[in-house]
Amino acid sequence: MDKFTTLEGVAAPMRIINIDTDRIIPKQYLKTIKRTGLGKGLFAEMRYDDDGAEKPDFVLNQPAYRNAKILVAGDNFGCGSSREHAPWALADFGIRCVISTSFADIFFNNCAKNGILAIVVAPEDLEKLFEDAERGANATLSIDLEAQTIRGPDGGTLHFDIEPARKHNLLNGLDEIGLTLERTPAIDAYEAKLAARGWA
Repeated sequence: MDKFTTLEGVAAPMRIINIDTDRIIPKQYLKTIKRTGLGKGLFAEMRYDDDGAEKPDFVLNQPAYRNAKILVAGDNFGCGSSREHAPWALADFGIRCVISTSFADIFFNNCAKNGILAIVVAPEDLEKLFEDAERGANATLSIDLEAQTIRGPDGGTLHFDIEPARKHNLLNGLDEIGLTLERTPAIDAYEAKLAARGWA
């Protein structure tokens, strides 16, 4: 998993509440278990018309936001069914951070396991970030995970909270497999102790 330390980039504003995982990545894209190639299906039903042409009014189809790295979204982002393809699609598109006032629990945890920082902020702070994001490609946000800050294009800074374990894992690029491998010496020592007692 890629480490998340700092991130600076364009933030795309999505003033929509209750964006569920089916809207993030529709069911027809769930046939693969590969993490790559899903970016084209991200928000597919909002991005494309029935003929597959881009809808020009959708935010990620607009020139200013085609290379967005951050998503500023309405309440309860990632609700609905639990599909790991949703953070896979975001990451494959290039989005490494999602900011909202609330997230569905499963989606929130899946983000952290896939190197995406999901940040919860107060409603008044989200509104400020929406205003920054709506200024387009000339107004970038800067995220510093170690300092737990979001800096706006005019230099204003917001602090965000994050669980220490989640922060550690993201900073070090550790998913559950990586966490287990970190404990290899302790596991080996335990196995050796069992073998010495004739239990292994």
